[in-house]
Amino acid sequence: MSKVVRFHRTGGPEVLQLDDMQVSAPQADEVLLKINSIGLNRAEVMFRSGQYLETPELPARLGYEASGIIEQVGSNVSQFKTGDKVNVIPAFSMNQYGTYAEKAVLPVHAIVKQPASISDDEAAAVWMQYLTAWGALVDIGQLTQGQTLLIPAASSSVGLAAIQIANHVGALPVAITRTAAKKALLLEHGAKHVIVSDSQQITEQVQLITGGKGADMVFDPVAGPALNELANACGRFAQIFVYGALSTDATPFPLFTALAKGLTFRGYTLFEISQDAERLQRGVEFIEKGLAAGHLKPVIAKTYLLDDIVAAHQYMESNQQIGKIIVTTSKT
Repeated sequence: MSKVVRFHRTGGPEVLQLDDMQVSAPQADEVLLKINSIGLNRAEVMFRSGQYLETPELPARLGYEASGIIEQVGSNVSQFKTGDKVNVIPAFSMNQYGTYAEKAVLPVHAIVKQPASISDDEAAAVWMQYLTAWGALVDIGQLTQGQTLLIPAASSSVGLAAIQIANHVGALPVAITRTAAKKALLLEHGAKHVIVSDSQQITEQVQLITGGKGADMVFDPVAGPALNELANACGRFAQIFVYGALSTDATPFPLFTALAKGLTFRGYTLFEISQDAERLQRGVEFIEKGLAAGHLKPVIAKTYLLDDIVAAHQYMESNQQIGKIIVTTSKT
């Protein structure tokens, strides 16, 4: 038996419950994983709320990321064996699989060996954030030395990953946050500039930072009406990646700004990378090298026990965190 987090109706954190469930044996292309640590993601909050890209099939599981130890492998699995320490990469539908559990069966294509240089908690905080940022900024966007990158919602785990990757390639990461409460910590974690959007005008600040040139790239998980100001803050031929829809408002397209500046708008999700074996391997290699060299270092905001999953989701929705929220399956 295993404790498994499920929800039987969509809604707030209170709909999450721990169910005792029998764990099935893995099919041919699956592995059975004893979960150590789980990384929480905003996508899971949206899925639980019924606001995600796919509609949950109730009762539904949750969870894209985890670290753990393989307990059993399917008949077609040759690259892993029982006892291997591995991590789960988001490369599946939560209507089919989920990591919020003591034990979970998962598809082998979503499994990678855990980097030796990091802890179990850090391993659960690595793949969603760094692969998401790497895919847009490096693989697609070709962010290079000297370019300016705007990062709305910069205190999120993906935002911090974008800051670190921008620094790693020699670009200038400019963090955007709503209030001044997180400014000092964002600077501490590598942002070269921080714009407080509640009290500062984004376009004006970007013009000052870039000497009137404007930003070269935007990495935005929010969308909504603020996309217009981000476009205004861009320089000619800038790229704008929109990888989320945290705003509940409509997103008007800034047509005239786009025409005048030759802007490129690109919808993007991690699944472009995680479901393409060749690109995924390139991303994994980039991240493993960055972790080993110390250029990339996951930031953990707070750790909870699996029994406290409701509180963990409540904390995520409070937006107080800087970095990744981790849930562990053991009290030790």
